[in-house]
Amino acid sequence: MRSEDIARLAGVSRSTVSRVINNYSNVPEETRQRVLKVIEEHHYEPNTSARVLAGKGTDTIGLFVVSTAERPEVSRIYDNSYFARFVDAVTDHANAKGSYVLIHTVYSPEDFLRVKQAFLQKRIDGGVIVGSGRDPQMVSELAELQAPIVLIDYDIAEIIGSRLNKSRLAVVNSMDYEGAMAVMEHLIGLGHREIGILAGRLDTYSGRERFKAYEAALQQHGLPMREEFILQGQFLKDAAYAEAERLARSGRLPTALFCANDDMAISALQAFTRSGIRVPEDISLAGYDDVPSAALLSPGLTTVRLPIYEMARAAVESISRMQQKKSGSGSSFETVSFPAEFISRGSCRAVGP
Repeated sequence: MRSEDIARLAGVSRSTVSRVINNYSNVPEETRQRVLKVIEEHHYEPNTSARVLAGKGTDTIGLFVVSTAERPEVSRIYDNSYFARFVDAVTDHANAKGSYVLIHTVYSPEDFLRVKQAFLQKRIDGGVIVGSGRDPQMVSELAELQAPIVLIDYDIAEIIGSRLNKSRLAVVNSMDYEGAMAVMEHLIGLGHREIGILAGRLDTYSGRERFKAYEAALQQHGLPMREEFILQGQFLKDAAYAEAERLARSGRLPTALFCANDDMAISALQAFTRSGIRVPEDISLAGYDDVPSAALLSPGLTTVRLPIYEMARAAVESISRMQQKKSGSGSSFETVSFPAEFISRGSCRAVGP
């Protein structure tokens, strides 16, 4: 069935049907309801290609999950607790607003070309980019397209320094520094004086912020930062396991280890357990993210709860706002950071003076 048929059955012009479909306000309510009734009765679906050509959009958001550090294995993104939850949250919010979500994973710099193609081919109205290993040059190229883009976990200073804040661009972050500082203050409050870190990738915003908080907390309390207790987990389970195993073999443990995400903390727990090291009796362990399994571990993992649901909602709403603002009408740059919640569980214990 075509729009002309809908117009004939509803007793209106084809242009009126188009205005109803595109939710224009200059349609009498009685007419709108009559057209909508015919559309519903006959299961009419507007032609997406025609909508794009008419500049009406696709009602589709692109979600690009980036992890260029991962090895080429099937389903590796969806084995990551952070990415999987974010995909679910964005999809949920977008669907609630009547939008579809096109999901694409990016494992190599070459994959970024597909991200750009999705915009150039007008298959999406806007894009959300989340993950590590993003190419600043590619972000700049996408911004030049003047399509709505939301970056998750991105350094705002880098955006401003590249003058990308004049684009249709938004940045959504969590307060990683404050969350990591809460972990460190908790450990120091329990009496820990030798605290190690299983760091994430320092070329990511969250990785840098969590490491900065670790460093600052030790400095503020006059505590040593020992090189042998600084482990490089890269936000990867296998790398974290290998680093924790190496620490266990060294025979010299810190009293506490702060892991920059929960996946690495769980890997460290597995490595310690297999090496006969008890948590928290021999070493206290803290993570970051509060993945669903964190509370189910024995002992439960002390961690920081990321506001993933709130961040996903903000990303979807930012795309919608920027889409409503016509291209070429000036900058619509915006940024928001959500607080993270410290969660204390049994994986950390107090130590003596």
